[in-house]
Amino acid sequence: MRIPFLSSRRREYALDPLTVADAAAVSSLHQEDFVRPWTDGEFATLLEQDTVFGFAAREVGHGAEPPVGFVLARLAAGEGEILTVAVARTHRRQGLGWQLMDAVLRNLHAERAEALFLEVDETNLAALTLYRRLGFREVGKRPNYYRSPEHGPTGALVMRRDLR
Repeated sequence: MRIPFLSSRRREYALDPLTVADAAAVSSLHQEDFVRPWTDGEFATLLEQDTVFGFAAREVGHGAEPPVGFVLARLAAGEGEILTVAVARTHRRQGLGWQLMDAVLRNLHAERAEALFLEVDETNLAALTLYRRLGFREVGKRPNYYRSPEHGPTGALVMRRDLR
């Protein structure tokens, strides 16, 4: 299922289901923002699981170039979980994170999931703003979950969005 989107800056994106063939590209993108980025092998292992799905965003008109954003999620026992999401720095603030999350939400609604959970670094204000705008609410906290060069150890906020 290919889903086209048009951003506010007139960049057009298409979202395609993530496949094992995307593992190296999303691993490279993951390195931009994570202190302990996942390897292409870790992504491939996850994508081989029946319960894991995701979407890759590619700029329309740029052929088979690597994704400029992606989201990876899991659905088990009626509950979804965002495993990770990333958008290339050069494509941020154009609504691509929203579009990726919306694709997951639509997929989970079609599967009749009851809720979607995620964890986010409490210092990631852009992500927190996005998730709150999407209807997520804080339901817990994990102290010292993340480590960053700028902030040292930081907590993870556990967030939930009901889907029914």
